[in-house]
Amino acid sequence: MIDEFCFFEIPGDDLDKLQEFYGTMFNWSFEKAPGAFRYHVIHTPGNSLKGGLTARQDPEHALVNYVKVASAEESLARAVKLGATVVVPRNPVPGIGWYAVIKDPEGNRLGLWEDNVQAR
Repeated sequence: MIDEFCFFEIPGDDLDKLQEFYGTMFNWSFEKAPGAFRYHVIHTPGNSLKGGLTARQDPEHALVNYVKVASAEESLARAVKLGATVVVPRNPVPGIGWYAVIKDPEGNRLGLWEDNVQAR
């Protein structure tokens, strides 16, 4: 469904420590994503919601929830017109989709996600 929460991302400095915490606390498992960037896909029991552990990008980097949108590019432009600021511009996850991160007018981070297998 479009315009619904679809993903969550937890940043951290010590991803091994976070895996131990969340794995024990909620029985989540983790899979290292390909590439050099420190990122682990979170598998929740029953795969009820998708998530990820990511390396913290800056001191203000907190939990980010993602909303699935029809077009990340159009949604990003609309958000800026409504008073948001861009934290992470539209970027591809090759073969999977596009993402961007904004700060709403009150400074809360929110991710935008577009499924698109042609993303490069």
